[in-house]
Amino acid sequence: MAEINEVLLKKKDKVEYFENCPGCKIDKLKESSHGLPYKHLFFLFIVVLAAEREEDIGYYAGYVGSAFMFGRALTSVLWGMIADRYGRKPVILFGSVTLVIFNTLFGLSTNFWMAVSTRFLLGSLSGILGPMRAYASEICRKEYQALGLSIISTSWGIGLVIGPALGGFLAQPAEKYPNIFSEESLFGRFPYLLPCLLISIFALGVAVLSCWLPETLHIHTKNKVLEDSYDALEATAYGPSEKGNMQNSEERHQFSLQSLLKNWPLMSSIIVFCVFQLHDMAYSEIFSLWAVSPRKYGGLSYSTADVGEVLAVSGFGLLLFQLFLYPLVERFFGPIMTSRIGAALSIPLLSSYPFIATLSGLSLALLIGCASLLKNVLAVSITTGLFLLQNRAVSQGERGVANGISLSAMSLFKALGPAGGGSLFSWAQKRQNVAFLPGDHMVFFVLNVIEAIGLLMTFKPFLAEPAVDK
Repeated sequence: MAEINEVLLKKKDKVEYFENCPGCKIDKLKESSHGLPYKHLFFLFIVVLAAEREEDIGYYAGYVGSAFMFGRALTSVLWGMIADRYGRKPVILFGSVTLVIFNTLFGLSTNFWMAVSTRFLLGSLSGILGPMRAYASEICRKEYQALGLSIISTSWGIGLVIGPALGGFLAQPAEKYPNIFSEESLFGRFPYLLPCLLISIFALGVAVLSCWLPETLHIHTKNKVLEDSYDALEATAYGPSEKGNMQNSEERHQFSLQSLLKNWPLMSSIIVFCVFQLHDMAYSEIFSLWAVSPRKYGGLSYSTADVGEVLAVSGFGLLLFQLFLYPLVERFFGPIMTSRIGAALSIPLLSSYPFIATLSGLSLALLIGCASLLKNVLAVSITTGLFLLQNRAVSQGERGVANGISLSAMSLFKALGPAGGGSLFSWAQKRQNVAFLPGDHMVFFVLNVIEAIGLLMTFKPFLAEPAVDK
């Protein structure tokens, strides 16, 4: 009994460390080191960048990318449960290997249905992103959590840039570089193999690198009898009203999903997050279409190379902002206010796009570059703030499932975004001579309506901020 009382006192003070627990090792490291975990943040950036790049490769096959999103939506919660039960690292390793296999098979697709099947299986079996969001909040001390999750958002933003750029430069190499690749060569017969193969090689390096990724989940097995005795003693001491019915870990795991769905701070932040993701994916699709459309239709008459340059500048500026400025902004304003400011500034910015299209030469290049950079910075600031709210609304043992729910919902909205954005743009092109919001004015007006809805949802009573960090 004395030994059980000792465990109870230690657990109440939250200073108990288990010798063979990987999560305890990380907690001890965070307790003893007050600096930034540079090595772990680098691992985080590389792994998430690989996951985002395989996501955006679906751009090359148009709506085939929706198969990836649908597959991910179906299985993200399951992968979150596995990550909460067995650890983040096994899911990340398995997802990286899956990425190598099915991304290469996608590049070797010989017909439409093979392409759809490989993308669907890749989305279903590569459950990297949810556990990595949980990992980002667990590997850093509380004061650096904003930086850790901004790494996730930055990789996402850069992935949106690299995906289309990689496809634009490397897809169909036999047509673009006939002096290097012949029509009879392997890359001539499989026009999308080259970009897919490069991403698979990168993912293979990530899979090897992940072997050195430290686990963050607490796995306590040595003192299991003591822990069970502690639970019984605590239930007796505090009564069933506070402790609830005694359940074993298997039962608690089964009911965790139901409890998370009733966690309004979590669910409200996920819903708001999905609205902004719908806007961002529609914007990403519309921006490329608008930039390459002729000037007589209100576009910029840019080439795909020009669009790639604008996106590259945006990606580099986004990286600098997220690494060096966002943590300071979040610390000063908080995640909710940062998201509100980002949404509020995005509305007048998008309203200026049709007027920017009337410029030409250097003034056009400078303004569209700055506008694109600012829009991406604001969008990723909103995303990072909502990531913080989601991970602070749950305890560590629920973060995998919580991020799985978020990822499933987001995937459905991201599947709708490009299709909806493309349809909206096509419809607006037929309205060039109407009096109310002609042409591209209607496109950016609809985007602003979605952004305004997201902004309104960040206020009470809809969005509930977690009372305390878990």
